[in-house]
Amino acid sequence: MLITEISPTGGSLAAELLALQRAAYAVEAELIQDDRIPPLHESLEELVAAPLRWLAAMDDGRLAGALAWEEDSDEVDIDRLVVHPSAHRRGIGRALVKELVSRAGGRRVVVSTGRDNAPARTLYERLGFTLTGETEVIPGLWITSYALTA
Repeated sequence: MLITEISPTGGSLAAELLALQRAAYAVEAELIQDDRIPPLHESLEELVAAPLRWLAAMDDGRLAGALAWEEDSDEVDIDRLVVHPSAHRRGIGRALVKELVSRAGGRRVVVSTGRDNAPARTLYERLGFTLTGETEVIPGLWITSYALTA
């Protein structure tokens, strides 16, 4: 598996990333019994226009997972972590998060996930993230927030 920074500015990479994102968030929607996850409904144009940096996990030349983030001088915010359903339980999400943490340079790393997304919560907790709260972002849709401080 190769982890590399990518720039989905359009074309086939952006389309492949969008397909991966939709497949991954469809699984989360099923886990949390709610499909109102914004990236699940994002268009190709919205994905390309988002002010995010991306890491990709390539496996046998195919996009198996990706992580997008925003950052400032104090904090790195994981915006999304997606792994293709056919690649679940192979350490791809873990590898992507660990790579980003290593790039954070000691800054605080934050992330949110669906409250009922047990696999994601377990991943972050096993990587040392601490629960910082739960928020009902829209009626009936709850997210859990975590932080990792160096």
